Amino acid sequence: MTESPDAAGTPPVSRAEFCAIACAEVFRGDGEVMASAFGTAPALGARLARLTFAPDLVLTDGDAALVHGAPALGAPPSTLVLESHMPYRKVFDVVWSGRRNLIMMASQIDRTGNQNISAIGDWVRPKAQLVGVRGAPGNTVNHSTSYWVPNHSTRSFVKQVDVVCGVGYARAAASGAATSRYHEIRHVISNLGVFDFESPGKVMRIRSVHPGVTVDDIIEATGFELVVPHDVAETRIPTPGELDLIRNVLDPRGLRDREVRG
Repeated sequence: MTESPDAAGTPPVSRAEFCAIACAEVFRGDGEVMASAFGTAPALGARLARLTFAPDLVLTDGDAALVHGAPALGAPPSTLVLESHMPYRKVFDVVWSGRRNLIMMASQIDRTGNQNISAIGDWVRPKAQLVGVRGAPGNTVNHSTSYWVPNHSTRSFVKQVDVVCGVGYARAAASGAATSRYHEIRHVISNLGVFDFESPGKVMRIRSVHPGVTVDDIIEATGFELVVPHDVAETRIPTPGELDLIRNVLDPRGLRDREVRG
């Protein structure tokens, strides 16, 4: 269950706020790298990390500039303080240097970390066309990459993805040292928990469950066998200061609760 209101009547920590704190933890210890985050919870997490334990993170406006500080979600472009021009061609220089940490979304993800955002079904004649491969292959072989899945189910956590966009551990290893040297799928965050690949064989492991979620809930919603530690931790509770930043500074409009309910 989420935390109960305190004596002062502070609202309980919502599932969306646990997801945001889990996304923030992706950037812990990175130093001066460019943080890219897709989805509301990842964007909120990157900004929260910048304002707390990762002050050297570099954030962009999502277009062509680096921004000062950590603007609120949905802030009008006219209110952003721009620090530097960052055209699209320069992003590739950062990608290839490895000085980027990214949270992408995943329509499908499998046990070894392959990710799909391209199409569902047979790639020759897919049932659904999605956004395409985009930059996923280059991201996963050049710098740390994590994934955000706001609706954890057997349709998103699948035995084998229909199209490999982001490269998982088994494929990276099979491709040789040139690919696997910089390859890191750090975390997978969903509305149910946090996962990593810190296991024998580099297959997906439960790292933590969000309060109110059980290991059995996760197993039932996953289409492959997960590595389950003997003691599964709960996703950490945001500090009062972090909650204040989330609720009153970074997301006063409550956009997080439109993406993750509960």
